[in-house]
Amino acid sequence: MPERWTPDSWRKKPIQQVPDYPDRQALADTEKQLATFPPLVFAGEARSLKKSLARVANGHAFLLQGGDCAESFAEHGANNIRDFFRVFLQMAIVLTYGGALPVVKIGRVAGQFAKPRSSPTEKRDGKELPSYRGDIINDVAFTEEARRADPRRQIEAYRQSAATLNLLRAFAKGGYASVENVHQWMLQSVSGSPQSKAYADLADRVSGALDFMRACGLTFAVDSALGTTDFYTSHEALLLGFEEAFTRIDSTTGDWYATSGHMLWIGDRTRQYDHAHIEYARGIKNPLGLKCGPSLKADDLLRLIDILNPENEAGRLTLIGRFGAEKVGDNLPALVRAVKREGKVVLWSCDPMHGNTITSASGYKTRPFDLILKEVRGFFDVHAAEGTYAGGVHLEMTGQNVTECTGGARAISDADLNDRYHTACDPRLNAEQAIDMAFLLAELLKKVRSAQAKPMPAVAGL
Repeated sequence: MPERWTPDSWRKKPIQQVPDYPDRQALADTEKQLATFPPLVFAGEARSLKKSLARVANGHAFLLQGGDCAESFAEHGANNIRDFFRVFLQMAIVLTYGGALPVVKIGRVAGQFAKPRSSPTEKRDGKELPSYRGDIINDVAFTEEARRADPRRQIEAYRQSAATLNLLRAFAKGGYASVENVHQWMLQSVSGSPQSKAYADLADRVSGALDFMRACGLTFAVDSALGTTDFYTSHEALLLGFEEAFTRIDSTTGDWYATSGHMLWIGDRTRQYDHAHIEYARGIKNPLGLKCGPSLKADDLLRLIDILNPENEAGRLTLIGRFGAEKVGDNLPALVRAVKREGKVVLWSCDPMHGNTITSASGYKTRPFDLILKEVRGFFDVHAAEGTYAGGVHLEMTGQNVTECTGGARAISDADLNDRYHTACDPRLNAEQAIDMAFLLAELLKKVRSAQAKPMPAVAGL
């Protein structure tokens, strides 16, 4: 029998990726204060998301999850939030039409402030300081004061998350997300794209579908299903003291929920089955994600699935592969086969970003678009070969016109990276590259749909 779970039982376990707070009393006081704050999300919303993810797990929808590598206090603003949301909706309408499937929309937003690091320290010009771990912990500036872990930053992260959620809810339900609006944005994006001719056909077909719906009397008003959308938030459950402070009992079910975000995931660096992060995640009822990298073995994955989803509940667990374009074909099949053999109900998603990070000739950390796309295609190929469903993608992206990932329709080069390289952590797809990816994904989903629709071959004697 597993040990009894409580919101703080993780504190008795070994832990990875924990920041060193010099003032432990200030940390305790901050966590105590956070525990009195209102929740950011509600248990009923998390349950609704779980139902939607169950549809994805059963092959009846597709998951689009994406956003910043790490949100920035300095870049928090209404325009940035609006631009991100607009690009996200454009991607969703392309996927919905191209794949003929509903799209479950989850942002890496309103809480994605902490980042795991490969090293606890960073060296520059002979000086060594603690690594930057995200704005919720310390500052990106390379000074002793800036890199000191400050618990009061958690208060600012909460405030910014609350403000972001407030605006996103208004956009999603207040008419901004109307299908008509989203389609007009997409037409504008397509017209300025180097691949405009290739994308114009799909845009025209969407226009025809909207005209048909209008002729049938369907409305795009704000109180209609076509005038609003469901949008959820997610982040990596890395800073467990913060998560514990927002772990609340749902008054309608008596279950514990993390109210810091609708969905939390466990990173590839913190997925040890007997460590603190898995201990925390197993006790909350939210939908969970689990990053799966090249070092993960099939037996270890099955053990983690048993811990995180002991009831084999559809929509509870999303497995997010992040192997790299050159490794996905070697590493993913064994995991897929083991999960299928044991009858585990999971949602398979592809993170093609983290395994394809390189250092450019000019010294910038970047991600080539062709490698990102290669991993996505490899992910779909594996699932087609194994008879399983490629259910989603997990992207680091922004609504801004940055130059951080090379390639794409405009063929951003190494020399272009210096123009608008704004990320404090990992390189993100810019707005145009993200929409490019959506069109390419739509083609892959169309192939999946066509393969499923093919009639079974005739069998002699039947």
